[in-house]
Amino acid sequence: MQNIKIFTRAVAAVALMGAFTTSAQTFHLPKAHTSEHSQLIAKQSSVANQVSVQETRQFLDNLFREETEPEKDIYTEGWASKRVNAYAGMQVPDRKVIDVSEYCMPVPGYITSPYGYRPRFKREHKGVDLKLSIGDTVRAAFDGKIRLTNFERNGYGYYVIARHDNGLETVYGHLSKFLVKPDQYVRRGQPIALGGNTGRSTGPHLHFETRFMGVPINPSAIFDFANQTTHTDTYTFDKRTYKQARNFDPAATKEYQERYQAQHRTASAAGAPTKRTDATSSAKKSKQNKTTASTSVKVKRGDTLSKVAQRNGITVKQLCRLNGIKSSAKIKAGSTLRIK
Repeated sequence: MQNIKIFTRAVAAVALMGAFTTSAQTFHLPKAHTSEHSQLIAKQSSVANQVSVQETRQFLDNLFREETEPEKDIYTEGWASKRVNAYAGMQVPDRKVIDVSEYCMPVPGYITSPYGYRPRFKREHKGVDLKLSIGDTVRAAFDGKIRLTNFERNGYGYYVIARHDNGLETVYGHLSKFLVKPDQYVRRGQPIALGGNTGRSTGPHLHFETRFMGVPINPSAIFDFANQTTHTDTYTFDKRTYKQARNFDPAATKEYQERYQAQHRTASAAGAPTKRTDATSSAKKSKQNKTTASTSVKVKRGDTLSKVAQRNGITVKQLCRLNGIKSSAKIKAGSTLRIK
């Protein structure tokens, strides 16, 4: 009898295992899940419809077709490079996080020549060229000290090198006049020079470089020139990626170029001077523009209260008072802030 019970239990266990096995073999996803998954895939758009390499190259060829031969690298090749490169022989770290939250665009002009290698000239362009008129005010990008003001006939012309508190250095070339002296401390946005056409240059522009311990970073990795802001509050220097731009959008660059040119044509038609010889006249024009500007602005992606305040010539305290918010408040992209 005991043997019969044991046999019966064994048969029942085998039957139960078979049931589980059969259930596992016939398992399938719910119809609702497969339906939602199919809809999700159907709604995905093809990247090929959004990005055209050929159109991008054609645009860049048209935009930069008149760019001149890049300047020799003054940190390593140019005249008096021993004075220029204060980092020769020093070990550059592989990675470094740099605070760029407190900044000012050096000039409002669009890019006329990007950073990078020029096969035509077999030389690297170690910065970007930005549109300006002779006499336009050039401003310090960050807080720091003026390290060098100099002249190089066959390259940068009159140029300024500033060493900043965040560890970066910036170079401003082809200037017409210095407004600062070596060892002078400057704040971001402070006028440091007037734009020009000196040195190896076929037209008025600012040659602008951003460097870390002498290494030339692509300025478009830090600055979003089309939107006149920085990409993020911090920039991470990396020896493998410092030559790469971030979020480079030819369409945005073209749109900003057209808007900039339209604004300057309007000013010229209204009888405004196209050339200025001092920072005072430039400051007067900036003040006039502010009085006729809108009383509110839209918050851009990546904006902070300090960025909005600086961009519109007011303090964070004033911005908070106008909008009834605290200085610790978070602002959302697309929202509107009063600036007057």
